[in-house]
Amino acid sequence: MAKIDGFKIRNFGVLKDVTMGMLWNYRDTEPLTPLTAVIGKNGSGKSTLFDAFGFLADCLKLGVEEACDVKERGGFDRLRSQGVKQPIEFEIYYRQDTKSLPITYEISIDLDKTERPYVKKERLRQRRKGQPFGWPFSFLVLNEGKGVVWKGDTGGKKIIEDKGDLDLTKLMKSLKSQTGEESKETEIVELNDLRKLGIATLGSLKQHPRISAFRQFIEGWYLSYFSPDAARGLPLAGPQKHLNVHGDNLGNVVQFMEREHPESFQIILKRICEKIPGIDKISTQKTPDGRLLLQFNDKGFQDPFFAQKMSDGTLKVFAYLLLLEDPLPSPFICIEEPENGLYHKLLETLVHEFREHTRVKAASSQIFITTHQPYLLDALNPNEVWILTKNDDGFSTIKRVSDIQIVKNMVHEGLQLGGLWYSDYLDAR
Repeated sequence: MAKIDGFKIRNFGVLKDVTMGMLWNYRDTEPLTPLTAVIGKNGSGKSTLFDAFGFLADCLKLGVEEACDVKERGGFDRLRSQGVKQPIEFEIYYRQDTKSLPITYEISIDLDKTERPYVKKERLRQRRKGQPFGWPFSFLVLNEGKGVVWKGDTGGKKIIEDKGDLDLTKLMKSLKSQTGEESKETEIVELNDLRKLGIATLGSLKQHPRISAFRQFIEGWYLSYFSPDAARGLPLAGPQKHLNVHGDNLGNVVQFMEREHPESFQIILKRICEKIPGIDKISTQKTPDGRLLLQFNDKGFQDPFFAQKMSDGTLKVFAYLLLLEDPLPSPFICIEEPENGLYHKLLETLVHEFREHTRVKAASSQIFITTHQPYLLDALNPNEVWILTKNDDGFSTIKRVSDIQIVKNMVHEGLQLGGLWYSDYLDAR
């Protein structure tokens, strides 16, 4: 399963220059853990960090202009850091699996002459087999929609920019003059639509497996916008494989698993019921007009309760646990403040389930959460937690909690992170 080792965000809201984990040129930094939590005070940028992933996923799905406007983002000017004229930039350092060499994806989004957002630059690069250090080889380079791409899963060229700029014209002339094997694996491309990501177009072609794999990786991200009210709706009956981001197809997913995996699903439901206090059984019921009811049997009552009568917390825990039981889980799951509406003693159980899920080798996800709940932090390790701090200039910095020496010493002495967070010992400055 693919995993993000690190990422960099520039000029996105209060995240003017934020790096988490390992990058190709920051090899001495520890990579992100399979379970990662970000904490911070109100206004420090937790929601902005969450939305950065959503924005990138929307750029791939919809295009950069549409991505700037959906989900009440308000357009490019509201997304870009205040007082900044440079483009919004993202850099992701990830591995397709544990045996693959890491790949770096870089994208720069700016305004064109008509003041509309477009993809200014885009690049994918990877070191070659047996090359643990040094400058990685680019296998996709696009400037203003024009560039070069290498076919297959091994090609590429070492391209070192001069002060961050790339002379693409000189590069393409050089490639055209080549007659060797590498030139046969090279394509010079020009995109018609500069508001669409290059990986969206090239990633649909069979001759570009690395680009295709990265595109599928982002398309598989699950960013939870779960709403208990949405989960209480009455969807039309019909099995669905995966839980959607709002959770309004919760009953449809249960119906699918009941039909496709009846024996294993009963085991799954029993395991989930054991983790939700008071719940004895969970099932679905189809109404005469084709609607689907999700029903919960409470241990103290003979008749079941339907989802419309269940608490927000019960529905959230059920949705999260069902998400983790997906036979084909998302490679990257991002949840903002999962503690909302939950009984505080359930948080340790939830974190335990998150962590155990990331440890399953065959079908696991990397889980990224934001929180400010001390009880949830008590169940986490210092190297799993990052803290955002808003500085006097209005922009935020981030730091791994395990890099704060006083916190590291206190945890070693037996103190828990939740208490340290409550007592203001955690600070990124």
